[in-house]
Amino acid sequence: MKALKKNSFLFCVLMLFLSCQKDSKNEVLVLGTIHGGHLTENVYNIDKLTAIIEEINPDIILTEIPPNRFKAAMEGFKRDDSISEPRVMRFPEYTDVIFPLSKTMSFEIIPTAGWTAIMANERSKKLQAISKDSTRVDDWNEYTTANKLTDSLMNTTGKQNDPAFIHTNTYDSIYNIRLSTYNKLFNEELGLGGWDNINIAHYWNIEKALQKYKYQGKRILITYGAGHKVWFLNELRKRDDITLLELQPFLDRLN
Repeated sequence: MKALKKNSFLFCVLMLFLSCQKDSKNEVLVLGTIHGGHLTENVYNIDKLTAIIEEINPDIILTEIPPNRFKAAMEGFKRDDSISEPRVMRFPEYTDVIFPLSKTMSFEIIPTAGWTAIMANERSKKLQAISKDSTRVDDWNEYTTANKLTDSLMNTTGKQNDPAFIHTNTYDSIYNIRLSTYNKLFNEELGLGGWDNINIAHYWNIEKALQKYKYQGKRILITYGAGHKVWFLNELRKRDDITLLELQPFLDRLN
């Protein structure tokens, strides 16, 4: 009888533990950015992006910043109140929004980009060589045609830089015309700079952060160029330890 009571008690403790884990799932939202477009667009501008992040109120922001560039960027920001690190300063979402917001909000910034300068340089050289290779004319024409079709369809919507539209399946399907063609033709050839390959590198770092904070009831915001969004979401949907959030409810509260 004592053994039965003990086993029943342990079972109840286990059920309570599992229930608490379920209740403490992290919330994850993937926010697609438009990099330099935030400085020029009327709708998805710096002020809008700032308001969105304030409304989301994340505990952690996973960023398109290489881990080996983050320390210099943060040290420069604390010293000069601006970003001078060459890679990070290419992204207004960080220089003009997220780093400044870190002074008034309590989120943690985590660098997760798989990008390296060597990879980027090799990718550029290989793409340039392919574009001039007389034996690859058909491949290059297919790639440029896909780019033009994506641009044309995006322009037709008239909403290509609207944050609400960027976070829809329609946007992803149009953008995928370009990216799937690029990936099919060049991923293996470009090595670490291929589309699937670089996303694997990005997501490996993202997943490390998700594992580190697993079941801590955090709200985690992932900020990358909008083209990466659907690739990440396909992987994130495989996880049962997070709750994926949509952007639209946060936009609705701002309107």
